[in-house]
This record gives sequence, C-alpha cells and structure tokens, in this order.
Amino acid sequence: MRELPRQAGVTLVELLIVMVIVAVLATIAYPSYQNHVRKANRAAAQSLLMHIANREAQYILDARNYAMGPGALAALNVTLPNDVARYYTVSIENSSGGTAPETPPSFTIRATPISGSSQVKDGELSLTHDGLKARGGNPGW
Repeated sequence: MRELPRQAGVTLVELLIVMVIVAVLATIAYPSYQNHVRKANRAAAQSLLMHIANREAQYILDARNYAMGPGALAALNVTLPNDVARYYTVSIENSSGGTAPETPPSFTIRATPISGSSQVKDGELSLTHDGLKARGGNPGW
C-alpha cells in the first residue's frame, strides 16, 4: 500500500495562536504609539510658542509694546501650522490675564488643548515674556 503525500498547510490552531500573539502586541504597542504622537504634537506647539516669543521681541522694538489679544498673531505675521491648529488654541495676553497693554510690557502665550483632542491629557502650555515655561500648571515643559 502506498502512502498518500502529506499536504502542507496551516492548521486552525496555529492560525488562532498567531492571531492571539498579534492582538497582544497591538494592545501593547497602540498606547505607546498614541503617547509618541501626543509628544510630537506637544513639541510642535512648544516650538510655535518659542517662535511667537521671538516675534514679540522684534515687535516691541517697533511698537514699544507687545502684541496682545485676538489680532496679535496677525500683527506678528504668524500663522498656526496645521499640526498645532488641530490640537491647540493659541492666545496672547498680558501677564495679568487681560489683552490691554501694561507698563512695564509683559505677555503670556498660551496653547490651550482643544476639547476632545488627544492633547487634553497634557494640559495647557504657556510661555511668558521672561522665559518662564509651564505645562498643565507645572513649571517647565
């Protein structure tokens, strides 16, 4: 009696084992990926805040005061990049929280996470005229 050739293939058990391994790896990797994306968005916002602060330093030499309020970004000729505008609202106010010029001049630039975005966990980013940085109410970035 001749033996039939054995057919090669993947059994259902082997397929299920591979699917379980892939699922476990995905559940471990996805939160790490989300954290990396959040950090990249935060870095883009921090870079923008530094750019705006540099523009404010140039602006005060001509105008004798910092640009404040809703038209401040336009006065500084700054447009929000898409990677920041999707996640943050950027505002410039004086250090006491208003939009009127102060004596001596001061400013605080705030990047507030848009409600429902992944950046809400980070909290608000801020940068003042004297270089103080804060994230979520804690000093430093």
